[in-house]
Amino acid sequence: MFFDGFLRIVPVSLELGLAYALVALGIVISFRILAFPDLTVDGSFALGGAVAARLIVEGVSPLLSILISVVSGFAAGCCTGLLNTRLKINSLLAGILMMTMLYSINLRIMGRSNIQLLTVDTILTPLENLDINRFIPIILFFLVVTIAMKILLDLFLHTQFGFAMRATGDNEQMIRTLGVDTDRMTVLGLGLSNAFVALSGALVSQDQGFADVGMGIGMIVSALASIIIGETLVKARSVQRMTLAAVVGSIVYKLIISMGLRLGLAPTDLKMATGIMVILALGIPALKKEKESKLHLRGI
Repeated sequence: MFFDGFLRIVPVSLELGLAYALVALGIVISFRILAFPDLTVDGSFALGGAVAARLIVEGVSPLLSILISVVSGFAAGCCTGLLNTRLKINSLLAGILMMTMLYSINLRIMGRSNIQLLTVDTILTPLENLDINRFIPIILFFLVVTIAMKILLDLFLHTQFGFAMRATGDNEQMIRTLGVDTDRMTVLGLGLSNAFVALSGALVSQDQGFADVGMGIGMIVSALASIIIGETLVKARSVQRMTLAAVVGSIVYKLIISMGLRLGLAPTDLKMATGIMVILALGIPALKKEKESKLHLRGI
């Protein structure tokens, strides 16, 4: 019975995991590449969904709506970068300010707190109308999109511009002495990060059939949990493995959440469970190192 239930949640976990893997890839750019604690994500995810939903309802092509959503997310990320680099606002505060402003911006875009997409054609409608199990074409669609974006990100990070961006996060002072404009790298990197996040928001809103102003709440924690889980399973020794870890971690994270719900975890406790998961993942290694250090000091 448990095995049957597990088989039923696998397709759902794959679909959601691949859809939200784009958020994890975006967080890799800001947190892992740039070492920038960007909290804009919670707002830019909802921004992508809001822009796509509003445009589709107004009769704009779903593909064009997604492209405009990506541009909107890129602009939001660049604004956070400009707050930090030009106005010298603390990185955390810059992200919080942008996330807060995006809540009102998203409400303005949608005109209300949510927009339903069940009665309009989305980019997924042709796939859902196929005479086969719905999960097969939808999972394949998200798989193709996620792999394509992962490969493009890997290729970009191996260009001269990508190396400069990676160096900005590793050693800002050194790369600045070589003539690289680190402020520009930070702004563009955050823009690229939030473009990935907005793309995910645009696709997820069409997949679930609605866009909601609160759909991005807690997204940063969920994405971090995915990255931590992925890096535990896939040792991130290179850029390719780092992005692979984000994708794998996103799928495993959604599988864990689905299993938790199947075993009786209340949906209202999901955010708390995710937070605890991240705390344990980050805290246990630190405690282990401290214990090992103490044991070494005692000569044991």
